[in-house]
Amino acid sequence: MQMEWLMRFLKPKKDNFIQMLIEQGEYAVAVVEALQAYFKKQTDKKSIRARQIEKDADELQRIFVHDLLNTFVTPIDREDLFALTRALDNFIDYVYDTVEELEIFEIEPSPAIINITALLLEMANELLLALHRLMDHPGVAAEHARKAKGLENQVEDAYRHSLAELFKGTESMEQVIQVLKRREVLRHLSNAADQGDMAANTIMDIVVKWS
Repeated sequence: MQMEWLMRFLKPKKDNFIQMLIEQGEYAVAVVEALQAYFKKQTDKKSIRARQIEKDADELQRIFVHDLLNTFVTPIDREDLFALTRALDNFIDYVYDTVEELEIFEIEPSPAIINITALLLEMANELLLALHRLMDHPGVAAEHARKAKGLENQVEDAYRHSLAELFKGTESMEQVIQVLKRREVLRHLSNAADQGDMAANTIMDIVVKWS
């Protein structure tokens, strides 16, 4: 009995870890799509959909970390696996936070918010492609990771320009309050892009170690 437990502990779980990372990537795409759906029609049903994606993704990440802690041999360095799952989970959380704050603050999405979200969807798709290619075509995975990093730069540029526009011509306290609300939403989107960039960096680190 003890020997069977030891063999399970030592046996690499290549397929499990990679498959769970891919599932996380799918959740990342899905949560951005849920945010875009919320833009079109701000209803409880739309926000509940985003919340469910975030909860399911959190549960998957908990299982991932549990398996990681209980596996001696991993297909990729343990630190890289943990960094990648954490960055993807944070990406999903920040996108969901955007839905939650749009709902709480009762504000309509601005063109800047819509534009940045579209860039985040491209980023999530590039990360998902990188995860699919990571084991069998690491060079291709790195190309997708580089594209994701390029999209992060676009998000940060759009974020800075949006902030500059927001603070122009504020005259009343009500306008200041609205600006602060929108800044908070934009900040979550920027943070999501930062986490996507971290995931892309980790993917590229993994590829370099294999080269």
